[in-house]
Amino acid sequence: MDLHTLKIFQTVAKKGSISQAARDLQYAQSNITMKIQQLESDLQTTLFYRHNRGTALTAKGSLLLTYAEKIFDLIEETQNMMTDDQTPKGPLVIGSMETTAAVRLPSVLSKYHKDFPEVDLTLKTGSTEENIQGVLQYELDGAFVAGPITHPELIQKEVFEEELVLITDTKHPPISSIKDIQTRTMLVFRTGCSYREKLEQWLHQERVIPNKIMEFGTLDAIVGCVFAGLGLSMLPLSVVAKHIQEGTLRQHSIPNEYGLVKTIFIYRKERYVSTSLIKFINTLGD
Repeated sequence: MDLHTLKIFQTVAKKGSISQAARDLQYAQSNITMKIQQLESDLQTTLFYRHNRGTALTAKGSLLLTYAEKIFDLIEETQNMMTDDQTPKGPLVIGSMETTAAVRLPSVLSKYHKDFPEVDLTLKTGSTEENIQGVLQYELDGAFVAGPITHPELIQKEVFEEELVLITDTKHPPISSIKDIQTRTMLVFRTGCSYREKLEQWLHQERVIPNKIMEFGTLDAIVGCVFAGLGLSMLPLSVVAKHIQEGTLRQHSIPNEYGLVKTIFIYRKERYVSTSLIKFINTLGD
């Protein structure tokens, strides 16, 4: 089993089709088929199920794909380490919750870009769960997520503490108990959002079942719909402070056990840490 054959296997596995892998790799389909058959013969196992729509991995195939991706990640990491001359440059992919990206990161990113202009910085937003998986799967170099988290493969650095508040339109009466909102519609991010989880924990603890839950993909959509009176939401005060000060939204306090959330920066423990990432982490402490 050589790296060339392993790369062909990885491509077929990801594309789910020998013909699609052949087009992507610019090989004859017969060569791809022969390589896969040779690999299965060498390993004495079946790696793919063949069907009318393409291919699907067997249990052993899925296991091999996991190891193949680790091998190629390690090769890439080795190359990066060998070519790293301690000058921050090249790609750096950072994940973030949308709320953090909107309020906390503009000044951080601006300073980093000014100090290290040769770094090609990319910011990808997603839920806490999506960002954790992105780091674990080597898709992100690091990410801002809501803490605390416990994972043996991750290093975490606390960077912000957020105060969560309930927000409603300005006509909504004061909220003295969570039972006051059980007839209202809850506006939340997709499953995996830590703020949504906090709200659901609070509701569960108080044995309150909301009238309806509506999912949104963006912060602006949630804020706009709260303003329009569609429902209420629970978000960091830092995100909605301007709207509250301008009198377009109304805030309501919540218990401390649900109202404080730490934002942490995570990155892989065993992975080689590039100079670009080290400098980014240092910027967070400035």
